Amino acid sequence: MITALLHYQFLQNTFLTGIMIGIIAPLIGSFIVVRRLSLIADALSHVTLSGIAVSLFLSSKLPVLSGLNPLYIGTGFSVLGSVLIERLRVVYRYYQDLAIPIIMSGGIGIGLIFISLAGGYNVDLMNYLFGSVSAVSRTDLWLILAISIAVAAVIILLYKELFLLSFDEEYAKVSGIPAKTIHLVFMVLIALVISAAMRIVGIMLVSALITLPVAASIRISRGFKQTILFSVLFGEISVMGGLVSAFYLDLPPGGTIVLISILILLMAIYIKRLRTGIRFSKKKV
Repeated sequence: MITALLHYQFLQNTFLTGIMIGIIAPLIGSFIVVRRLSLIADALSHVTLSGIAVSLFLSSKLPVLSGLNPLYIGTGFSVLGSVLIERLRVVYRYYQDLAIPIIMSGGIGIGLIFISLAGGYNVDLMNYLFGSVSAVSRTDLWLILAISIAVAAVIILLYKELFLLSFDEEYAKVSGIPAKTIHLVFMVLIALVISAAMRIVGIMLVSALITLPVAASIRISRGFKQTILFSVLFGEISVMGGLVSAFYLDLPPGGTIVLISILILLMAIYIKRLRTGIRFSKKKV
């Protein structure tokens, strides 16, 4: 495999992209889970699918757009979907959860229409749905690098504000934090991470990479910063292990990455129970 990495650019692109995705997906996922917005990743992934389907349709009908990278329109749709969700959360002030299924439904509907218009499910679309070791181009790599830097920079700069809004939104507002602006920025970050991760994991499984490492981390961490660190560690193990497994077994990387994430989660649950049992035994003694 090392020899293949040195000789094939697409493998280099895939593994470099995987390293970045393994960091930013659990990083943003830590805030998503704490804010109880786990389903938002599913909603925006379906909106991104709509953008990909629109791009493939335009490429098939307009020769001038035949070389258009679907990731661009997919990212645009994802960002637009995140903005719409935030606006709907304001409209449905007392029923904010409605915003997510509304946008998800719209994304599924638009996606199905343009998938049909583009000629149904083809190899390109399947790569976006479930990920592919060979699908990441050098252009994708540079775009994902830019997204990763932007996401990491914003989270570092706005960490205090995001932390307060995640755990005590009322106090954050009283403290003078521009909650609406921060919420909008956060939603856009989620959209960008989903667009970046779909090349490796696939649109259908991207939410798993965002939430599963965090779910495992919560079981064994002590404090929010430790949750973030463990989440990133578990995310990297899942992505790297999944990519290596996909390479040797000739499988879609999305499936292998998710399976390893689930194994890590089961191990974390077991370790938590083991810790609890040991503490209980000590108290009895």
